[in-house]
Order: sequence, then C-alpha cells, then structure tokens
Amino acid sequence: MKATSAMALATLVFSGCGHKPEARPTSSPDLPAAQVRVQTAESKQRATTEEVVGTIGAKLRATLEAKLSGRIDKLPVVLGQTVKAGQLVAHLDVAEIKARLDQTEASRQQAERDWKRTSALFAQQAATRFDYDAAESRYEVAKAAAAEAQAMMGYAEVLAPFDGVVTKKWADVGDLATPGKPLVAIEDPSMFQLEADVPDAIASGIQQNARLPVQVDSLKGELAGIVREIAPTADPASRTFRVKLDLPQTAGLRSGQFARVVVTVGESSSARVPVSAVVLRGQLEIVFVVAKQRTQLRLVKTGGTIGDEVEVLAGLESGESVVVGGADLLVDGQPVEAFK
Repeated sequence: MKATSAMALATLVFSGCGHKPEARPTSSPDLPAAQVRVQTAESKQRATTEEVVGTIGAKLRATLEAKLSGRIDKLPVVLGQTVKAGQLVAHLDVAEIKARLDQTEASRQQAERDWKRTSALFAQQAATRFDYDAAESRYEVAKAAAAEAQAMMGYAEVLAPFDGVVTKKWADVGDLATPGKPLVAIEDPSMFQLEADVPDAIASGIQQNARLPVQVDSLKGELAGIVREIAPTADPASRTFRVKLDLPQTAGLRSGQFARVVVTVGESSSARVPVSAVVLRGQLEIVFVVAKQRTQLRLVKTGGTIGDEVEVLAGLESGESVVVGGADLLVDGQPVEAFK
C-alpha cells in the first residue's frame, strides 16, 4: 500500500499540480473498497479584497502646551490618570506677569477715580468736555491693560480641555515651559478611530460612511469600521490617501495598536470544498476525487478559508466529486463506495 501511494505521489509531482493524473482503471486491485462521503466541488463567487495596515488612535486627543514662558511649579498629573475638563494639569511660576497685573490694576483704579471726579466736575460745569473725554480715555486704556494682564495671568494655568486620560508627559516640576513645547498629552479613551494610508489603486473603492471590516491582532473577530474622513488629495511621496474610520467601543482597544482594514476591490470565482476534504502530507495539499468508483489523488493549491470551506485555486475543477469524509485514510486508485 505504501509503495503504491509513493508511486502515485511521484507521478503527480513530476506532472505538475495543475494537471490531472491519467486514470488507472486497474490500479491497486488488492485494496479493499472503502466507504466514503463525497461532495461536489462548486464554483462560487467571492469578493476580492486587499488589506491595508493602519494605526488605532483616540478620535479626540490633544497635546497641551504653555502659552507663555515660565518655570513649572506644579504638575499634579501622572501617566494613566483620568482628568476632567477644566482640571489643572500644570501651573507656571510667572512672577513678572503677577507684578504686571498688580501694576495695571493700580493704574486702572487710579484712572477710575480720576474719571469719576472729572465726571462730577463736568456735571457741575466745572470741567470742560476735553477734560472729561481725556479722563474717560485714560480709564478705558487702563481697563484694557488690566484685562490683558489678567488674561496673561490665566495662561499660567494649563487646564484639561476635555475629560480624558493622560497618555504622555514631556515635562516635570522645575522644567522651563515655553510656547510650542509640549507638556502633556490627553486623549478620550471612549472613542477610537483607525487611520490608514490607502494606495491610490484601491482608494476609489472606499466611499464616505461605508462599513469596512477591521482586524486587530490582539482581538478576536472583526470590528465594523465606518469611514468618516477621506483625504481629497494623495500624499505625493507615498501616493496614498489618508482614510479615517470610526470604531465601536470595544474592550481591549488601545491607542497605537496595529490593525488592518479590509477593502473590497472586485470579485473572483473559484472551486470550493469543505475543509475536511483537504489532506496535508508533508508540504503537499491533497484531495481525493471519485471517478468510476475509484479514488484519484490530486495535488491542489488552496486559497483562503471561507467559513467551513476552502478555496481550491488549482488542481480541481468545479463539478467533480470530492471525498469529504475519511480522505486521510485513502490512497490513489483505491476502490470506494461513495455516498453523500
């Protein structure tokens, strides 16, 4: 039995996996007839897809910076801490701004007193319109200067713009904060999106608000991503379009995770058989076809698995009867009693 199987395999290897072996009606007459279950290989259509890699990130995220220069004297947050909108993230020591605020406030109070006194004199016709207008102008300028200093003083506090989690820190207490220098990054962990750079050749197949399958290596199953943004122009260096997909709330999603988005690019037709019909012998993929109540061993090339079926890309034609039960115990040319 082993010698017969080896001869059959050798014949198929030399003839190529895309060709059928010649039928041997009298081969292996000493083998017992085996009862096998068969199924007809069917040609079925399937969508042709391409996988595009991308990175998961929070849909709402922000990098906080200082609006003025100053030494950091408070940084009451740590990585992973949850913060609320308006919560203090960093505080700067800005003594010069405080001094300016005190000065402008004193000037405002003095200008207000002068304006009130001049107003009273003007009402009694003891002051001219020129004196009144000048006092009023000085008061308005002083108020504006005080308001500006007050606003600058408010920049000493860096506040969280929304509810979120601290994901990065670039500074600590004692560091000098300057405009443009990042201090802390915050993101909202309740909303995630996938950002992917889609090649020009398949970008036309993606439509706004379309649902596309998203695969994350660390999660089981697929997520349904919804296309929310498509860049109208391609990156001139990579010839790709940036696409952003909203992802549903799912336990285990984290910023920075690697993911793939599946894009449909067309349709293809191929024969399919149950997974149980394919026998692995070493690195060879084999199926047994039943013809004239005998088995014919076929070397095949398989493609993807769809449910409980596998695509056969070469070595098998649609309409042939394939052994789907007990195939791993058969040899080439063995008599069989087939049933469905």
